[in-house]
Amino acid sequence: MRPDLTKTVDAAGMRRLSVDTETEGLEGPAPPGTEWQEIDLGLEGRRPRTIRVLVTKPETFDGRAGYRSDFIPGWDIPMPIPGSDVQSPRRGGNGPVLRYEHFSTVQSKSRRMPAVVAVNIDGNKSRKITRTSTPWRFDGRLDVADQIGDEVYAEEKNVLDRGHMVRREDPIWGDPASASQANVDTFHFTNSCPQIARVNQRTWLGLENYILLNSRNEDLLVSVFTGPVFRSDDMKYRGAPIPKSFFKIVAIVTDNGRPSATGYEVSQEEELSDLEFVFGPYKTYQASIASIEEKTGLNFGDLKKYDGFSVSGRGRVELESLESVHI
Repeated sequence: MRPDLTKTVDAAGMRRLSVDTETEGLEGPAPPGTEWQEIDLGLEGRRPRTIRVLVTKPETFDGRAGYRSDFIPGWDIPMPIPGSDVQSPRRGGNGPVLRYEHFSTVQSKSRRMPAVVAVNIDGNKSRKITRTSTPWRFDGRLDVADQIGDEVYAEEKNVLDRGHMVRREDPIWGDPASASQANVDTFHFTNSCPQIARVNQRTWLGLENYILLNSRNEDLLVSVFTGPVFRSDDMKYRGAPIPKSFFKIVAIVTDNGRPSATGYEVSQEEELSDLEFVFGPYKTYQASIASIEEKTGLNFGDLKKYDGFSVSGRGRVELESLESVHI
């Protein structure tokens, strides 16, 4: 359904979701399109040592369209680009956007992790690919030093995970070759931020499942933006600042033709006591897109017009369950 861009909404006009549920060592020759590189792994307080890392060659990305702003017919939704602190590719590419299969990322220069990612989801063409031991890899369009890799995650008893910003399943759609390529593309460190291992539990995981499952069930076209909320007081672990919270913005067209843009924030800022190593459970909020813009410095353009929280001046509301979400 094409959106009627004259339809806006305030908080009182938003509706509740109906909820469905769904459960769900680097050796040998380099996979096609990649190569091994040797780097010095310098962990704080430990002796440097040389390791092999997997790097995707720049030419491998030739032809990747990335995120499309015109993916939802009749509703152009540009990808926000940070005004500063952007790491542009040194090899291949054009501008600061790194394009992959059905998604794109923009890398923060100072943080060495993505500042924002954007993905298109086609529920009518969605495919399922079983997760296997796909190795994480560096994007050869940037220097390895420009990307946070396994130096943050190495060794046992590490509470940090490589957190997919573009969820692995989201860009897996289209013909088999395209879906397979999207699956592999999500395993680049340019699509990863350090996250506490429990970040994707409960409501946040349920929210991501809801987006994907309903895009499949309703044949929806969906555009999703995700990223970290950087702060000057973020704690450092092994030289990497660890974001205390992450945002997600979802754009769809409802069944009556109304464009819907909703924002979410997952945070443990009140429960986080110390990165060595006491963590409380993450809290998940529905948040206004306006408040996400204020925290991140990103500009999501006209999306605020279609977000009832932003129109009503509402900040954020903690989500006890998915039934609490309004679209």
